[in-house]
Amino acid sequence: MIDIIFDMETDDPDDFITLLMLLGHPEVNLKAVTVFPGSPEQIGFIRRTVNTWFELDIPIGAHNLKTPKSRISNWHYEAYSFAESSEDAQSAGQLLLDMCDVETTLLMGAPLTNFRTASRYADEQNRDLIIGKIVVQGGFAGHGVVPDELQLEKFKGEVAVPSHNLLGDSKATKKILDYHPSYGKYFVSKNVCHRVLYDRDLHNLVNSKRSQSQALDLIWQGMETYFNINPNGKMLHDPLAACCAINPDIAEWCEVSLFREGNAWGARLDDNTDTQIIVDYNHPKFLDVFLAV
Repeated sequence: MIDIIFDMETDDPDDFITLLMLLGHPEVNLKAVTVFPGSPEQIGFIRRTVNTWFELDIPIGAHNLKTPKSRISNWHYEAYSFAESSEDAQSAGQLLLDMCDVETTLLMGAPLTNFRTASRYADEQNRDLIIGKIVVQGGFAGHGVVPDELQLEKFKGEVAVPSHNLLGDSKATKKILDYHPSYGKYFVSKNVCHRVLYDRDLHNLVNSKRSQSQALDLIWQGMETYFNINPNGKMLHDPLAACCAINPDIAEWCEVSLFREGNAWGARLDDNTDTQIIVDYNHPKFLDVFLAV
């Protein structure tokens, strides 16, 4: 079993599909969920999932319960219906500070603000923020890091491209890059994420197994709705990051230093940085982890 705390958002389907996978995965002990920004609508939606559907009692944290907008995409409501809003959430930063330890993997699928808050609280309380491993969905590895034959056509020759989660809170990204968890930092970047597609073939695989898995049944339900919006399917950014957190051998990694170039992020090969970035992945191994729920 791997101890995971999942930091998520609800702007698109990726994070919620990941949450369902983590809740149902036999190799995962989901210790807590932190939400960005953490509106009452988000907290209510996630509480229904965790407490009612999966009958689990785990802490949920919010960055800002006073967030004026719901910050939930229409897909969430179309696929799973409305949920009653809730303010039953702790401070996400305090929750991370209290619950992370050397055995915990912090999986980050949102802008990195909740980590920055946890780091600030640690300083204010004269405490150490201790995290075993950090896995971030975000970043980019391109020319000079990824072999030419593995570069996607749309990224050929690029060394830096925009990355939503790293640009969403640049101060928090710097905090992450300066932090040294016990077992390193791992960035699951779009140069590989954009190759991982939830298409009709994967949907059929999920369908064949969903009668035996609540998590897969709910994933199938959500993606059945998504295909009505986009029949070409969905790139699986956060689910790939989660699967890499569960089994790092899914991926091929390179040690790098990350850099910002205007509104873009890139990576350079480097030593002794405690920072790894994905450059390739094994699709059958990914499916083994994704479908194991």
